[in-house]
Amino acid sequence: MDYSPLNREQVASVVEGRSIASRVPIDLHLWVHPAEFGDRRGEVEEILRRYPADTQIIPLRIPKVYDAPPDDPEYRWVNYERPGSEKTGAPIDARIAIDTWDRLDGVLSDFPDPRYAGLFENDAAADGRFRLAHWWFCLFERHWSLRGMTNALMDYYTDPESVHRLFRALTDLYIGWIERSHREISADAIFTSDDLGTQTAPFFSPDIFREFFKPYYRELIARAHALGMQFWLHACGNIEEFLDDFVEIGLDVIHPIQKHAMDEKKIAAGYGADICIWGGFDVQRIIPWGTPDEVRREVRFMMDTYHRPEGRFMFTAGNGINGDCTLESLEALFDEAFGYGTEIVARDA
Repeated sequence: MDYSPLNREQVASVVEGRSIASRVPIDLHLWVHPAEFGDRRGEVEEILRRYPADTQIIPLRIPKVYDAPPDDPEYRWVNYERPGSEKTGAPIDARIAIDTWDRLDGVLSDFPDPRYAGLFENDAAADGRFRLAHWWFCLFERHWSLRGMTNALMDYYTDPESVHRLFRALTDLYIGWIERSHREISADAIFTSDDLGTQTAPFFSPDIFREFFKPYYRELIARAHALGMQFWLHACGNIEEFLDDFVEIGLDVIHPIQKHAMDEKKIAAGYGADICIWGGFDVQRIIPWGTPDEVRREVRFMMDTYHRPEGRFMFTAGNGINGDCTLESLEALFDEAFGYGTEIVARDA
């Protein structure tokens, strides 16, 4: 069956809980990485060609830690070269760029400029789909990517003032990006990420979240809303303790409600009327080890769990789909998502 992409108004209406569309909004393309499939790449790309993505994603060119682009030598996170002491091949969460907060004054004095001319990686023409301006790593992820995970988790207790100074600078930068996304590419929403949870619980207490994260997220969401835009957040892990706060400050979309980390039925019952759930299909177990039939059953379980007659549910993958996924399971994922996503909406028509 041929499917057409939903238009921007249909997706906006679903997110805002005003109505359902002709089917559940779906964007699996974002998470499928054809290059990781090796000699099966062409077959994966053919599957992607047969199904539409209901969002048009415009990536922002985010600063690198040490390496600035040729057109702006100050468009990087820190204003010094990579230290020789940095361990080659160290895990990403063990790399430490800001080894002491004594460096913070200099870092902030040369902080990336939101007016950077090369901000948008591509300026794809609007094609009628819902447009997402997108970058990875917002507050927590940017914090630990600069300080290392161990330091970052201690900083909230040992040097809270420095954390607030960093988050203030990040928030001001992001507000600049939000304003440019509205003005220059007519984005309908901002989509960013902060993996705030482990498999079993958040990385930190609700008190830490409310002191260091909630005020800045409130500002970002409020600025997006003031411009008529939505704010979407990817947050892996168990973040149930933060959902009331996100609802309070007006977060529009939460992704993925990670399977095996949270109880989908409990989350759907408790929050499905207040925030749009961009449900993420399990990539930890079912994608690598499940059969195509198990894939189809899980698609139906998710849609039966999260779908609401007034909207507030979209479907995608929970994270990257790579070479450990069989072609048969990938085909089943797309086929069932679009087929059952149409069928379940028709019941409410």
